[in-house]
Amino acid sequence: MAEIDFERRLERLFAEVRDFPDAQAFADRIERRLDRGWTARRWLIGAAGLAGGIVGASQLVMSNLFQRVESAEQSARALGQGLSRVTPSSDMLSAVSGGYGIWIAVGLAVVAMGFAVSRVIEEI
Repeated sequence: MAEIDFERRLERLFAEVRDFPDAQAFADRIERRLDRGWTARRWLIGAAGLAGGIVGASQLVMSNLFQRVESAEQSARALGQGLSRVTPSSDMLSAVSGGYGIWIAVGLAVVAMGFAVSRVIEEI
């Protein structure tokens, strides 16, 4: 029984929080530290993103991506011409043979990657 009384009295003592004279100054100092930390994090994340973007762009330029896209468009045109000989032409085949099908596929892939990245970020 003595333990329960002691615990209740101890809980009451902790529930009665007294104010320190420098409580507001302490809170302001902590708030400034937290804000400074977020600013530094934003700068670091931005710098890392910029560095990653530069590396990615240089890799794309060095890998001759644009020549590969042109050769893919030529392949799509050849495929479209071959299919037009076998089947009647349609809007779909003309879109693929014009190279728009590749860009549509690339756009859908980018959108899918955006959804995947946003899902991963939500989980973190």
